[in-house]
Amino acid sequence: MPITAHEIKSLLREAFPSAQITVQGDDGSHFAAEVIDASFAGQNRVQQQRAVYAALKGKMDGSHGDLHALALTTRAPD
Repeated sequence: MPITAHEIKSLLREAFPSAQITVQGDDGSHFAAEVIDASFAGQNRVQQQRAVYAALKGKMDGSHGDLHALALTTRAPD
């Protein structure tokens, strides 16, 4: 079943309640997301992106097939 940008944003909001989150994409499998959250301070990009992927609860792991591609930008607030 295809996933929506709204569903992705909801999953991210659960994990990062204070973050600035934008999700774009409407084809059901290819999306771009930006997550800006204070919890990323002191983490490198890989650590930040792992936290985001964990928040997606397996939607990217291929076995579910829900989310094929996610262009991800993460950072701590300025």
